[in-house]
Amino acid sequence: MIAKLSGRLDSAGDDWAIVDVAGVGYLVFASARTLANLPAPGEALRLMIETHVREDHIHLYGFADVAERDWFRLLTTVQGVGARMALAILSVLSPAQLVQALAAQDKAALARANGVGPKLAGRIASELKEKAGRIALGEAAHLAAVAGATAPPAEAVPEDAVSALVNLGYGRGEAFGAVAQAARELGGNAPIEAVIRAGLRELAP
Repeated sequence: MIAKLSGRLDSAGDDWAIVDVAGVGYLVFASARTLANLPAPGEALRLMIETHVREDHIHLYGFADVAERDWFRLLTTVQGVGARMALAILSVLSPAQLVQALAAQDKAALARANGVGPKLAGRIASELKEKAGRIALGEAAHLAAVAGATAPPAEAVPEDAVSALVNLGYGRGEAFGAVAQAARELGGNAPIEAVIRAGLRELAP
């Protein structure tokens, strides 16, 4: 089982790259984000690898980091999401954006991926919400600890404030993130109007 490749980039295409490891070329499928960050041909690179073995083929999927690989594994646990579709999702959403989209139940963000329709986006959001919430809370708690603040639980993020920002034209994912940050700064007892105003400041360019 191949878990990592370290070598030099031979060539790359729309959804693949060939990694030269001591003269042996490994064909690796990857997300657009990983491919965009590859070095020039001939330069050194390292990719985390997920190996899929089937009766008629062995496919290697490459990732720039462990987080993207772990989300690939998680996405493919959802019925209807194969390896190629998981890569399509990771091509339009980074791991951090995916956590936020799932925690906010932002189905429109998921549906931006090629081949993901509204029904499948809903299934992904529903099935992975709890897992994404745990990851999001873990990251928020870590960042809050570094900053000396307290991270609010997901249920403390006021849904009314999120809805208000969505009604003003913001995406659900970015609205959720802005309100979560506002809730951290203002505390759990802040009036909803204050949270909305603080959220708007977070979203201001």
